[in-house]
Amino acid sequence: MDLYKELLIHILSNPTVQVEFPHVSLNISEIIEGECYQILQEIKNIIDNEQLEDDECFLRIEYIMQSMENRGISFSNRHDF
Repeated sequence: MDLYKELLIHILSNPTVQVEFPHVSLNISEIIEGECYQILQEIKNIIDNEQLEDDECFLRIEYIMQSMENRGISFSNRHDF
């Protein structure tokens, strides 16, 4: 539930997005699922990137964490470098 809340806060705090449909109600679960799909697609692209050759996958993990942090998902003190 914390991940859901973090994603929702990040999506709703984006000042560049303002969409209004007077006769349409949006399903917030569909919005969150779409955002999660985009995150998973980015993770897959990072893992599939053959240009990243680090044996311990440090850079791949770093890029995955950055992708998630860019969407408002925090890692507390796990990502303090």
